[in-house]
Amino acid sequence: MSMGYTKRSKDELAQRVARDIHDGAYVNLGIGQPTLVANHLPPGIEVILHSENGILGMGPAPAAGLEDYDLINAGKQPVTLLAGGAFFHHADSFGMMRGGHLDICVLGAFQVSATGDLANWSTGEPGAIPAVGGAMDLAIGAKQTWVMMDLLTKSGQSKVVQQCSYPLTGIGCVKRIYSDLATLACTPQGLRLIDAVDGLSHAELEGMVGLPIAPAQA
Repeated sequence: MSMGYTKRSKDELAQRVARDIHDGAYVNLGIGQPTLVANHLPPGIEVILHSENGILGMGPAPAAGLEDYDLINAGKQPVTLLAGGAFFHHADSFGMMRGGHLDICVLGAFQVSATGDLANWSTGEPGAIPAVGGAMDLAIGAKQTWVMMDLLTKSGQSKVVQQCSYPLTGIGCVKRIYSDLATLACTPQGLRLIDAVDGLSHAELEGMVGLPIAPAQA
């Protein structure tokens, strides 16, 4: 395989996701990589960040030494609060998620199918997370569900698949996959390319994923 390309770093990937978030959006950032998006939101736009444990209006991660562990997100990471931010009961928070009030949620994933099925809570390994948690509500409740992940597993297998082999979180819910090598749209007809890193050919990308990928729309 030719290596005439460089993968996006985790921060470059977060920056790529942040670039597509529109002004005035209500956004939930999932546990893990998606939390980095908060640090890369473009200046000059207002994005209201939501956490399912009951926060609206989070800011970027706190500076080292300024963490307040009374102020955490759903992944128990310390966060900051912007002026006008609010706390509320998690039942109200789930009401927002289930009621379609979030514009975008950005989640991690173990697998995503070409048509947007999401598997992100269990690999079936012993000692795995015991329950799906709030991911199911987010995946179906948000107006758009985006996944942020490495395209390949450590052993080189594609996480984008024809059909998920892990337990599903949601069916046909993922609109876009933001990965370290390419951005893909999931459609009822299958995958469509949005963009890829410089130097990675369409044929190479299809070879990695093992599925047809429609070319990017002009």
